[in-house]
Amino acid sequence: MLRERTCNGLNAARKEGRVGGRRPKLKAHQEKEIQHWVDSGQKTAADAARLFNVHPSMVSRLLARNQVIAERLEP
Repeated sequence: MLRERTCNGLNAARKEGRVGGRRPKLKAHQEKEIQHWVDSGQKTAADAARLFNVHPSMVSRLLARNQVIAERLEP
């Protein structure tokens, strides 16, 4: 019964346009800026992480995710 009510509540929230989970630490333009800096060699991933006050592993995940997306787009 508890599981049913939880699922019903989550489904109702989704219908209203709400999404669960933690809010992203970086905005989209910040992610693009980090990607540009690292790709161009202006900054290292660790430097970019320090500038935006995030953990270096977060920057590594961001770069890996963008690389996978880029590979999928290439024919």
